[in-house]
Amino acid sequence: MPQTIAKQVELLKRGTVEVFTEAELAQKLTDAAKDGRQLRIKLGLDPTSPDIHLGHTVVLRKMRQFQDLGHKAVLIIGDYTARIGDPTGQNSTRPILSPEQIEQNAKTYFDQAGKILDTSEEKLEIRYNSEWLAKLTLIELIQIAAKKTVAQMLQRDTFKKRLAADIDVYTHEFLYPLMQGYDSVMVASDVELGGTDQTFNNLVGRDIQKAYDQGPQIVITMPILVGLDGVEKMSKSKGNYIGVTDEPNDMFGKVMSISDEMMENYFTLLTDESTEKIAELIDPDKTHPKQAKVLLGKTIVTQFQGQAAADAAAAHFDQVFARKQLPDEIPEVQVAAEPIMAAKLLLACKLVATGGEAKRMIKQGGATIDGQKLTDPNAEITPANEMIIRVGKRKFAKLVVS
Repeated sequence: MPQTIAKQVELLKRGTVEVFTEAELAQKLTDAAKDGRQLRIKLGLDPTSPDIHLGHTVVLRKMRQFQDLGHKAVLIIGDYTARIGDPTGQNSTRPILSPEQIEQNAKTYFDQAGKILDTSEEKLEIRYNSEWLAKLTLIELIQIAAKKTVAQMLQRDTFKKRLAADIDVYTHEFLYPLMQGYDSVMVASDVELGGTDQTFNNLVGRDIQKAYDQGPQIVITMPILVGLDGVEKMSKSKGNYIGVTDEPNDMFGKVMSISDEMMENYFTLLTDESTEKIAELIDPDKTHPKQAKVLLGKTIVTQFQGQAAADAAAAHFDQVFARKQLPDEIPEVQVAAEPIMAAKLLLACKLVATGGEAKRMIKQGGATIDGQKLTDPNAEITPANEMIIRVGKRKFAKLVVS
């Protein structure tokens, strides 16, 4: 039995910021099911750099969900709009790329996007927007520009900020969202996906489609993936990125470097774990942060490199990093596979003499599990095989779960 429309909408809403509008999305899905046709799901990528990082995959994963529901992804390589330059939330104009740079960058996009998308002919259509934009005459460009007012264009947040800061906004920058909207007309887009930094551009597409007597596309915006620094969005130029072509060991190690607070964002946007499971994984009373992060790292590496590579990367990380300061021989302690309070676990491992000493060591920051400092004596720990408990500088125990 196919999923009900309500279930499809719920799936497609997962991890999104906004849907313009949910009611229209439900109607388009309903109409497509009745007519037996595929919705056309548009995503535009300007080849401004040759590599895709995990930040790009957030939107690609949403596109794959549409494909899995039977619809067609329309991936537009913005080889022409890349020559204009989009502000993309910055306070200056993006440098305009040469045709040679654009062509070189675009070559790698297909293989990298194909790690996530269904690349079969029935599910994926790839277009270059130079197909239609390069053929526009001046009068046709003027007609497109006539669809929006200057006041409407100045509603874009980046333009507002630059004007307020007395930073120039150039006329050609108004053309970018207009051209992106015209792309939607030319491919008859039903749904356009994008990050929150593309909300204005994608909504312009709805207006341009209406002006050309097309039904307006649904716009779905996705959150921006936080980079490794935990502050800025993931970006190659900022050096806080994980590339989809990174070596497995590098990819896994980078995931392990993120803060515990970032795990919810990564689990939600980069994995298929359910909301309920994610809540359990990020709750330190239910799952040790190290265990959750290892699962996250292995899941991400598996997506791009396979299960064997993920297992090897996890083992490499454990050997090189997690155990680099451990003694060669560590006493093994058998424990039950049941949650136990942190203080009681130290006592069970005979690393402390009394429960009071256990609580004191934890509160003073003198106890760790797999390198992660314990802070709450009453926190419930779920024992795992080979979990390393350390108290002070010289007391260690390796758990053996029975």
